[in-house]
Amino acid sequence: MSWFSSVKRGTAAWKPKGFEATSRWLESTLETVKWEKMRQAGRRWGRWGAVLGGLLGLMLFAPASWLADAVNSRTGGRLILAEAQGTVWSGDAVAVLTGGPGSRDARALPGRLGWHLRPHGLGLKLELTQDCCLPEPVALIVRPGWGRVQAELINGRQAQAAAPEGAAPGAQGFGPGVSGQWPAGWLSGLGTPWNTLELTGTLRLNTQGLRMVWAQGRLQVEGRADLVFQDVASRVTTLDRLGTYRLSLDGMQDQVMLGLSTENGALQLSGSGSVGSAGARFRGEATASEAERGALSNLLSIIGRREGDRSVISIG
Repeated sequence: MSWFSSVKRGTAAWKPKGFEATSRWLESTLETVKWEKMRQAGRRWGRWGAVLGGLLGLMLFAPASWLADAVNSRTGGRLILAEAQGTVWSGDAVAVLTGGPGSRDARALPGRLGWHLRPHGLGLKLELTQDCCLPEPVALIVRPGWGRVQAELINGRQAQAAAPEGAAPGAQGFGPGVSGQWPAGWLSGLGTPWNTLELTGTLRLNTQGLRMVWAQGRLQVEGRADLVFQDVASRVTTLDRLGTYRLSLDGMQDQVMLGLSTENGALQLSGSGSVGSAGARFRGEATASEAERGALSNLLSIIGRREGDRSVISIG
């Protein structure tokens, strides 16, 4: 024991002067550096937290005007959501049709168009409501995928019954149809020739399984839509009523087939065509009975190219 004690005393005596003070200074310095690193890390996490919180708040409370600006841009200024209120996720606005930038024509729908946007499975569900024109809510369900995006228009109140959450779209056939109605005079906001015709009456839309798929830069359409011009009249004729007409759209994968027919009325309309990657093509004609030919002469000259007693409608 005496030998070990003397060695220990010798070791202690060997230490340089101030060694213990230096050790304490090093330990203190290391603690200070460690604390500074922790404080800097805390600041970084705090900044990231603030940024993420700001982004989340921006997403949740993004103003409705952002959606209005997007709709205006996508439609070339022909559909405007005026006086937008609320957020991108839930809001309302006045739906206005215009002839585009620089146009003086504009026509607003009565009441306000409301929307609710929310997650739906792996996609989004946009629900639209409007007292004047949509007797039932209308839902647009968007499902993104690998290199493709699918959008399906269905009846909002039956959206949950159309297909189970997460089920493959269309697995149970076409979803429930959509119906809506709008005053025909709303089209006057689009400018020529609608502002000249100044139609009255009602536009009725009925769809069945209307589904659109964007894949590899191509648009495919499935389902059917019927747009009925019911009991329409025009200021360019003295007749109180022109008739009721149906424009049918049938999705055929890469193109949409068009069909125009007359259900009843003094003005007879007919035609067919298609819309596809090559553009829109339509050929039709308008005629009038001999008794009403004089009253409809100006109208026939406006809606197409006159060839004797008929007017030829040609697009594309």
